[in-house]
Amino acid sequence: MPVARSAVDDGAAEKLPRPCGKACRMRRFRSLFANLRVSKPHTRAVTGFGLPAKTPVGGTSLPQLGACFCNFDSSFAMSNSHDSLIIDQGELEALCGRIREAEIVAFDTEFVSEYSYRPELGLLQFATPTECAAVDPYAIDDLACWWNLMADDVTTVVVHGGQAEIRFCLELGQQTPRRLVDVQIAEGLRSKSYPLGYEGLVGRVLGTKVHGKETRTDWRRRPLSPEQIRYALEDVSFILPIWERQQTSLSRLKRLEWAESEFQRMVNDIVNDATSERWLRLSGLHKLGRRELAVAREVFGWREAEAGNRNCPPRRILRDDLILELARRRPKTAKELLATRDMNRPNYKRSLPQLLECVARGRAVPEDELPEPPKLERGDQRGDEHVLGQLLGIALSNRCAEMNVSRQLVGTSADLRHLVRWHVHDERSDSPPRLSTGWRADVCGQLLTDLLEGKISLRVGNPKSDHPLVFEQPE
Repeated sequence: MPVARSAVDDGAAEKLPRPCGKACRMRRFRSLFANLRVSKPHTRAVTGFGLPAKTPVGGTSLPQLGACFCNFDSSFAMSNSHDSLIIDQGELEALCGRIREAEIVAFDTEFVSEYSYRPELGLLQFATPTECAAVDPYAIDDLACWWNLMADDVTTVVVHGGQAEIRFCLELGQQTPRRLVDVQIAEGLRSKSYPLGYEGLVGRVLGTKVHGKETRTDWRRRPLSPEQIRYALEDVSFILPIWERQQTSLSRLKRLEWAESEFQRMVNDIVNDATSERWLRLSGLHKLGRRELAVAREVFGWREAEAGNRNCPPRRILRDDLILELARRRPKTAKELLATRDMNRPNYKRSLPQLLECVARGRAVPEDELPEPPKLERGDQRGDEHVLGQLLGIALSNRCAEMNVSRQLVGTSADLRHLVRWHVHDERSDSPPRLSTGWRADVCGQLLTDLLEGKISLRVGNPKSDHPLVFEQPE
């Protein structure tokens, strides 16, 4: 059911203008989706689904969808799910050609990550304003035509919680997405709902129920059943109508630039994470000395290479805690190594020579080449940081409720501590606080700094409101 809207959240389940009557729309959709065999020549059956117009926003542009697309019924798109499964290279290239012509596509993937070194891609799903289709990566060897589209400057790729899709593009396509939209983030910029799952988002924005029954599917097994394909297509069939309504709402709220900035930040964070030294993510490294860090780096590198060769999760080769323990002990012999608890397991004992070689290499690293200890996110080192952080957190929650934007998207406790250290203790060795830059500064930057500097006071206004605090300049 549609969710009641607040004065700001005017985009949820809103009724947009209808270009024609119900019978007319039904005839159009039946005509569109009656023959979804992607191997057949594609024609545009619905005149209202022309190329999306473009509206420049902040130096870039995002496509606008036709108004009648908001009445999209996914049952037509999934009625012939077998016909929508692409298993031929030529059909994939033809689909990519149609996506390139449409300049916008919803994209999702199904994958399995429990059994392999990297998540194993099991299915790709696409939805344009005129068709839905799934692509079987086990039947098609070369997906380059799609990764090239995902990374071009024209095609807008719309996802929901698209971290995995970005990583697949980076790892399999060796390219970075350029025009990515995430409807999960977009919803958090026009409501307090973040992160909202796909089923909840569809219900909230479109007032429609989805039927997810294949969440435990092993997407590596073949053949895929019609039910599995139908479920997979449902994961993309509502994304474009959702983005159309979100885009209208964000434009009205003057927050479309916020969304574009946050989409790009998500991509940048994943790119930086993918290019960083992975061994530095081990928990507990800050407790090790530089020599111990050198040993941990060597053992971690061996584990990654071994996991890649065996195509299995790295922790099946050697647990994280054992890497740190070997780094602390730095054993020289098999007897010393086996004295470590749990190292006498058969799968570990088979790797004793390699592990001893890793330890020896770490012990031999010259002093001037030893790794530096990783920077540790500091906790509340001063009493005032804790108190001020809590005060700012209350003010931030109140402001986010007032502006109907997700507090989780705007700022974390670490962001608040950074702001306190920057403005109160003048610790400015790092980049400026996130809360005082970009669109976040529009939301709360001035409010929080004014509060820290004593320029404003706060009081309870309406205790029954979801934002009961009032901020005032003292007389």
